[in-house]
Amino acid sequence: MELRQIRYFIEVANREHVTEAADALHVAQSAVSRALKNLEDELGVDLFIREGRNVRLTPIGKVFLPYMQQAIRVIENGKQIIQEYADPDSGTIKVGFPSSLATYVLPTAISAFREQYPDVKFELHQGSYRYLKDLVIQGDINMAILGPVPLDEKKMNGTILFTEKIVALLPRKHPLAKATSLRLTELQDEDFVMFQKGFVLRDVVSDACMRLGFQPNISFEGEDIDSIKGLVSGGLGISLVPEITLIDNVPRSTVQIPIIEPEITRSVGIITPAERQLLPTERIFAQFLRDFFDRLEQFQK
Repeated sequence: MELRQIRYFIEVANREHVTEAADALHVAQSAVSRALKNLEDELGVDLFIREGRNVRLTPIGKVFLPYMQQAIRVIENGKQIIQEYADPDSGTIKVGFPSSLATYVLPTAISAFREQYPDVKFELHQGSYRYLKDLVIQGDINMAILGPVPLDEKKMNGTILFTEKIVALLPRKHPLAKATSLRLTELQDEDFVMFQKGFVLRDVVSDACMRLGFQPNISFEGEDIDSIKGLVSGGLGISLVPEITLIDNVPRSTVQIPIIEPEITRSVGIITPAERQLLPTERIFAQFLRDFFDRLEQFQK
């Protein structure tokens, strides 16, 4: 089995079209078809069902695909490790992050890191909490910054960088907008603007409300923090959001108010795979993040 055959197989499986795969690979269609036929002959099974110009994976092909994708990732990581051991100060860091950390946390940390390591490159992956966890487990990336930090999962390691408060975001004309602090029970009859189902911040807010005996009345849902803030700014409800998302950007026509009973918090930190080592440049960045937020916490105290 040749590396070239594996790459051709993955490309055709993803595109379900030999000609399109050949174009993407910048090789002749005949070369791709021949490589796939040789691979099938070697394995003794059919990997594809041919349907004119289109193809689709056979059941055994579907089983084979994730193993080959993992093999390519391992090979690419091996090449990158060799390159980074030669010069870890100029490697590439693949890091995932959710929208709630996109405005302040990640840009601030990367900016500070690049002052010390200007030649390091970043490949950023934004997505939901569960999507990013899957990327780390599957090996697509080796690091993600998440909140809250999962600490009890076998396939990943979690390191807390800091803990932040969840605060209320209200329209400026709301009857409670002039309050200096709020009890969560004061909001039980309000219309909530929340993340869509499946987003962990929705679970954090819902769980806090349920512990006090009420279920939040959800009037609107958003899929990122900017849409949540925009809906509140438009007077369509109130929301509970991480305080750090408002550091540099409190929307006009809104106010933020601390929640004091109970105080709602979330941890923010790094997740890394439990069964794989970080690449050299990634290790440097992970240690930098720990030191950076530790210094920031000490300064704030």
